Amino acid sequence: MGKVLIGGAWPYANRSLHLGHLAALISGDVLARYHRQIGDDVIYVSGTDCHGTPITERAKKEKISPKEIAEKYHKEFSEVFNKMNFSYDLYSKTEDDYHKQKVQEIFRKIYDNGYIYEKIDDDNFCEKCNKFVADRELKLICPRCGLETKGDQCDCGYVPTKEDLKNAVCTECGSKVVTRPNKNLYIALSKLQQEIEKYVKINERNWRKNTINETNKYLAEGLRDRAVTRNLDWGVDIPVDGFEDKKMYVWIDAVLGYLTMTMKVCEENGWDWKQWWSEGDNKIYMVHGKDNITFHTIILPGLLMGFDKSLKAPDRIVSTEYLNFNEQKFSKSKGIGLTILEALERYNVDTLRFHLLRNGPESKDTNFTEEDYIMTHNEITNKLGNFINRTLKFKGLTTIPCSKMNEEVETEIKKKYNEISSLIENIEFRNATLKIVELLDYANKYYDDQKPWVQYKENLEEFNNTMYTCATIIANLSNLIEPFMPDAAHKIAGYLKIDKNEWKPISITEDINLENIEPLFERL
Repeated sequence: MGKVLIGGAWPYANRSLHLGHLAALISGDVLARYHRQIGDDVIYVSGTDCHGTPITERAKKEKISPKEIAEKYHKEFSEVFNKMNFSYDLYSKTEDDYHKQKVQEIFRKIYDNGYIYEKIDDDNFCEKCNKFVADRELKLICPRCGLETKGDQCDCGYVPTKEDLKNAVCTECGSKVVTRPNKNLYIALSKLQQEIEKYVKINERNWRKNTINETNKYLAEGLRDRAVTRNLDWGVDIPVDGFEDKKMYVWIDAVLGYLTMTMKVCEENGWDWKQWWSEGDNKIYMVHGKDNITFHTIILPGLLMGFDKSLKAPDRIVSTEYLNFNEQKFSKSKGIGLTILEALERYNVDTLRFHLLRNGPESKDTNFTEEDYIMTHNEITNKLGNFINRTLKFKGLTTIPCSKMNEEVETEIKKKYNEISSLIENIEFRNATLKIVELLDYANKYYDDQKPWVQYKENLEEFNNTMYTCATIIANLSNLIEPFMPDAAHKIAGYLKIDKNEWKPISITEDINLENIEPLFERL
């Protein structure tokens, strides 16, 4: 039994979550449920990212405070993850007072250790608004595509340079900006390059190809020091004298949330949080989309090294590619895609989870269509739902006696535990779902080959052995599908009066009284 920390990326509180977000985050819940089943001490945390420029922009448009925007979406995100059966030990927010206090303590320690330093920049300033403006608060004509874009990044992928931004105008008032000296704090990533390279070399064997490629690209270019302060009214205060007019950059605030929320969970339970974050037998998973890779493989390790070199950086990075909707990028403004709450009004939670794991962007960009989802749902209805129905609702059957287990079937079940376990630990969730479908196909073939409807009339002993074997398959399916389809797993366990949820083969040692057996799914 080991310590396992799982961090789900912190969604940003400026718009509703769509199915692409779900596809990037669902792996975290699979890992948490699986590791609990095998007996590990799991802490699974995430939260809402409440600070930063996009939220302040949204607040201005809606003429309400940034805090109200953040609270609105935090409430919505909490509802989403609850309905999707994400088993977080703590889902918090960066606006949480405990988090802000701990982040300030960590920031100050990194500063005292010499990894955060002061630097004067020439930053963009709007004389009419009388303030420094962030890149995304500027607009300009993109030098690459010729279209108007915000200053942080164009839709064509081009990132404007400081030189480009000299021609930008303020999005709020339309005035052309000037540059003025601006005092900021920077994190010295360049000083940590060798340590981060060593960390990457040791751990990249546990990473997906996109993570390795993206991380090594940045390392090859040479790590650049990054500003950790910015001119904002909304965010975490800087715990360094002379920077009272600034707030913490949102990315440093959010990625340290994995650490602060671990501290909070442990404090509430009387545990030592360092047992999850120190070098040793423990595992630290970070689960997110590919646009967040370097924040988890370079920025977070750098912050941890600057804070306390005895701490362990994440050794397992679970990064997905992108999910599209009907061959297009998700876009609320263009009406492309479904929010998760919209999807849950139409789809079954379990089969949606299963579909996104089997057909999601694990190693390449993939596409979501309603037709494909319905095919998955109906396949699970036919193969899992119907197998349970024709076993546990066999006409005239009220009890399945404890009988003789088919040895070949028993061997196949044990084999599937080993195969699925190995695939989950190798972060190959798609192949793990395929092994579940394999077992369902095997189970249905066994049932058809045995012909229990004939055995019932001609050989009651063989019939009882068949039904007992099928019931044992169902009992073990409740274990094997738990990380993927928890609602169905719990219903099956209830039908068979299974109390324990452990990742090991189940043997049924007493008669099964069949009552209140309801269909798991309805065909779409």
